[in-house]
Amino acid sequence: MFDNHVSPWMDEELHIMRDAVRKFFQKEFVPNMEKWEKQGYIDREAWRVAGAAGILCASIPTEYGGGGGDFRHEMVLVEEIGYARLGSFGNGVHSGIVAHYINAYGSEAQKQAWLPKMASGEMVGAIAMTEPGTGSDLQAVATTAIKQGDHYVINGQKTFLTNGQTANLICVVAKTDPTESAKGISLIVVETDKVEGKGGFNRGRNLEKLGMKAQDTSEIFFDEVRVPVANLLGSAEGRGFIQLMQQLPQERLIIAAGACAAMEYALKITSEYVKQRKAFGKRILDFQNTQFKLAERYTEARLARVFVDDCAMKLAAGTLDETTAAMAKWWTTQKQCEIVDECLQFFGGYGYMLEYPIAKMYADSRIQKIYGGSNEIMKMLIARAI
Repeated sequence: MFDNHVSPWMDEELHIMRDAVRKFFQKEFVPNMEKWEKQGYIDREAWRVAGAAGILCASIPTEYGGGGGDFRHEMVLVEEIGYARLGSFGNGVHSGIVAHYINAYGSEAQKQAWLPKMASGEMVGAIAMTEPGTGSDLQAVATTAIKQGDHYVINGQKTFLTNGQTANLICVVAKTDPTESAKGISLIVVETDKVEGKGGFNRGRNLEKLGMKAQDTSEIFFDEVRVPVANLLGSAEGRGFIQLMQQLPQERLIIAAGACAAMEYALKITSEYVKQRKAFGKRILDFQNTQFKLAERYTEARLARVFVDDCAMKLAAGTLDETTAAMAKWWTTQKQCEIVDECLQFFGGYGYMLEYPIAKMYADSRIQKIYGGSNEIMKMLIARAI
């Protein structure tokens, strides 16, 4: 059913890109997923292979090594990652978030130094927002970056870093002025190769999660870590919170696009299953309950797709507002969890077995309602605009 839907933002170039990306993932990533899930991270070399294939930094300008595209190109990648069930591949954070912070706020020297290496896969990006005592309330971060001469001295702890074990480039949300709230926040880029092994910078354990088993999600510890003042993103301290708010709509739409792909894939494999599986002498699809439930869920998935398509066009045009992005994030991820849960039910006991994709999708989906700002925070943001 979804194969008949062509998003209005698609064009011939993007169709060609989609086909190439799909073939790349099927050849290079899908055969390795079982191994990566067992080891708890995607091989570092896979990032370089992805870089060589043009998968990384697709919407970063070509002068910095990127693909020169816009958010529509990121949408294709997010969707194909979802259809291939490669949600553990942290490219959304690497290319869709960290690279865009650098491209939007970095100096020319910073962009020249970091973006080409991110595009090639030589560097993997992560963003350090969450702390053990601070989640969605970014104004309350306790990590500090205090200026001493020509360096910032960073102290604090971050957790739940996607790409945390692999990252070479970490964008750290820290207080350059601990006496202030939002106005005291700055973004400091830490090049791990320059601080690792010198004491003070330590990666914690690769956290064991409910789902996303191949994604390295880590704690990071800073104890008197010295970083050049030239690694501040932006022309002045105290701009970090504004920078975060400006970029969060894109982050949230990436999550929403992933939710759409998950819904569509879950419904596809469930439809195939209920056409084949029999109970009481007839196909599961022939029961009216199955027909009604799938009709409802297909409708919701199509509504989500149309809404996210509209948001994608607005983001590409620079007109997507924070409230609409929050609506897209909470509603699509809520529906993703509901649809995957109901699809699993049609598989019966087999749906609980991890050898069936729907079981892994069930575990992977739950985090969608939490990261990128919890869905409760999304509703608060929407309420403020009423």
